[in-house]
Amino acid sequence: MKNIYDVIIIGSGPAGLAAAIYAKRAELNMLVIEKSAISGGQIINTYEVDNYPGFMEISGFDLSMKFREHADKLGTEFITGEVTSFHLDGEIKVITLDDGTEYRSKAVIIATGGVPRHLNVEGEEKLSGMGVSYCATCDGAFFKNKTVAVVGGGDVAVEDAIFLARICERVYVIHRRDEFRAKKSLATKLLSLENVTVLWDSVVEKINGEEMTKSIQVKNVKSGESKDLDVSGVFIAVGYIPNSDLFKNVVATDEAGYIIAGENCETNVPGIFAAGDVRTKGLRQIITAASDGAIAVTAVEKYLNDN
Repeated sequence: MKNIYDVIIIGSGPAGLAAAIYAKRAELNMLVIEKSAISGGQIINTYEVDNYPGFMEISGFDLSMKFREHADKLGTEFITGEVTSFHLDGEIKVITLDDGTEYRSKAVIIATGGVPRHLNVEGEEKLSGMGVSYCATCDGAFFKNKTVAVVGGGDVAVEDAIFLARICERVYVIHRRDEFRAKKSLATKLLSLENVTVLWDSVVEKINGEEMTKSIQVKNVKSGESKDLDVSGVFIAVGYIPNSDLFKNVVATDEAGYIIAGENCETNVPGIFAAGDVRTKGLRQIITAASDGAIAVTAVEKYLNDN
């Protein structure tokens, strides 16, 4: 029989990396399975992090590398691969990767995060990567001194707009409501920028262009009026979809697809835990994801001791 781990962590964002650090310090026999060869999850695309304690100003990429370096220093075992199937309802959990390799463990921490939500409008898929982007910090530099649009009204959308306003000639922010959902401090900063125009109560109906984005069709949801805006780029920031589809028939999820797990990160299946953005929670930030990783490992230790 192949080596049976105490715990396998699926995902290497802040939750997965924090779990790895805590698991190694607890001297658990553990493994991290990451889909990408670069650890960090969504934070590697964050231009600047200024709310993680101990780091006044750091890029998301640099912070994620520090997490990874810490895990590496402790001797964490990482493998790259995509989970394609598993059996998680028995005493020993079996996880199969896309290359057919199987791994066994007594417990599993699901820390798979989420992916950007799409608008699902005409032209979006066709022009993805050709002016349509879901990561302002990744692609913003390509639109220096140009006019762009940001779609959304939460923290990410407002942060993206502030970032883009530093390098772009004009930034339109398109939000379906009449006020931002973002933190007031962020909203105040955005509204103070002279090269930012907010279109309230508005939605994008269509993204126009052939080989590159040329314009967007915007509709005011109250008046019903539509108009075209000439833009070179569209940055979509309307939330994330949890990467939980693979696990929906195994653990309980809510209507939005988030894995139902309390503050102890335990799911309804013994030995299965969920940490970070993939689980139901009130606040999805780097610090809360890292906290989940630590809590999940503590719960794993208790589970292993009790079983």
